[in-house]
Amino acid sequence: MARKKSAKIKITKGERLLYMYGVIALVFTISLKIFCGAFIGEMKMSIEEMNYNIDNQEKTNESLTMKVNELTSFENVSDVVKDMGLAYNNDNIVVIDE
Repeated sequence: MARKKSAKIKITKGERLLYMYGVIALVFTISLKIFCGAFIGEMKMSIEEMNYNIDNQEKTNESLTMKVNELTSFENVSDVVKDMGLAYNNDNIVVIDE
């Protein structure tokens, strides 16, 4: 019986170096994608939190504006004036136009 000769595949230093750089580049690319994805996710969460805070602040501002308009209404002012014992005199009102 004849023995089969197994052919040894020789890898040169240059090929070994190329394979090593390829593996390092692959690992670096995968880790970069993971870390960048995590950073982008964190950034999106931060943006959503800011938008939520802005919406809440806008609602608060709108509510306060409505309260100011209600308190400065003519009926409310006239009630306060009557409670203080003062009289409404339309002749004393001066309108200033710019």
